[in-house]
Amino acid sequence: MAKIRQISSRQILNAKGEPTIETTVILNDGSYGIASVPTGTSVGQYEAVDLRDNDEMHFQGKGVLNAISNIDKIIAPALLGMEASKQQDVDKKMIELDGTQNKGKLGANAILSVSMATAKAAARSSVLPLFIYLREFIKSENTTLKIPTPLFNILNGGKHASGNVNFQEFMVIPASSVPYSDALSMGDSIYFSLKKILEEDNFIPLLGDEGGFGPTLSGNQEALEYLAKAIQALNLRKGFDVFMGIDAAATNFHSQQNYRIKDKAVDLSSKDLISFYATLSQTYPLLYLEDPLAEDDWDGWTQCTTTISKQILIVGDDLTATNPYRLQMALNKKAITGIIIKPNQIGTVMESLAVVEIARQSGLKIIVSHRSGETNDDFIADFAVAASADYVKFGAPARGERVAKYNRLLQIEQQLKKL
Repeated sequence: MAKIRQISSRQILNAKGEPTIETTVILNDGSYGIASVPTGTSVGQYEAVDLRDNDEMHFQGKGVLNAISNIDKIIAPALLGMEASKQQDVDKKMIELDGTQNKGKLGANAILSVSMATAKAAARSSVLPLFIYLREFIKSENTTLKIPTPLFNILNGGKHASGNVNFQEFMVIPASSVPYSDALSMGDSIYFSLKKILEEDNFIPLLGDEGGFGPTLSGNQEALEYLAKAIQALNLRKGFDVFMGIDAAATNFHSQQNYRIKDKAVDLSSKDLISFYATLSQTYPLLYLEDPLAEDDWDGWTQCTTTISKQILIVGDDLTATNPYRLQMALNKKAITGIIIKPNQIGTVMESLAVVEIARQSGLKIIVSHRSGETNDDFIADFAVAASADYVKFGAPARGERVAKYNRLLQIEQQLKKL
């Protein structure tokens, strides 16, 4: 197999205009892979470190030149000559070079860019689509290749839309029985239906970080009401053809053991907030609830799952941070029924796949997700198919960095029909 001949990196901009890393890995047979890493806006404290320069004279301190230097001076010399197809060895070597629990020395952004680019180069060398190549590292034999059901974040809130409402994402979810190309058409139609209704109500349809609209509303329930109107306008059946979902990102409105949301005049306890979610689930066809409580509110998480998980998928993101130790804590406490997988939360391709395997063996639903600060790299689409994820989160069906992922899934859908 081909060996790593050259590794080079450069600083580019992500969709939010912030610096990130793009790395090229070239093998001795001429095959190459180019990968760029995303960054998050709502970042949990248990995520691996996205290393920044902190030089206020350069991109307001958000530059990544130090991380790139780590690639050039530390990572590349150690990886040159290694077999690119031995992804486990490549990722393990970078983990050893870093030597910290959170990739804080070299930077998860540096390490992941090399990990992803190596996988792309090895797939090209193997003359395999990336999703087929990555599939070789999956241990489960009882899973099948499929296109995950998309979760369309068509109304943005929280940190993704300047705090217009508290909850961060309001999603529409086509029924899992709907073929992917039809699901994409459905999500796109609902997106433009929502735009029309917002314009009719004199809202300026500005977009949030993930391509969804960001109107300033009276509260979180009103956001769900607008989603319901958009669905109804297309004569789609709520709770049958299409469902709704929320990413509350509750850590962002949690303070001193309580939660503050626009819908209520007083602060809420964990129990009160869970009751609010239960009420919403009775009014709307909620299928999905992500980060309903703060990332360290373990008692609240357990209570939430005990109370409403029969009706709603309870998903950990900030809580679990694609980290095997946090995942095991969540499993021990029976805190979740689904988990978000974001490779840049842990820092390597192989560690991300390992967390997928633990979660699947534990009976959790797998949701592979982008970040708010995305690039046009579509690696995550192939990763999601390789992992046999149940759902994907790529944002709204708008903006190039989101659409790149949706369009890649369309390609894969056609490729799967030929297998």
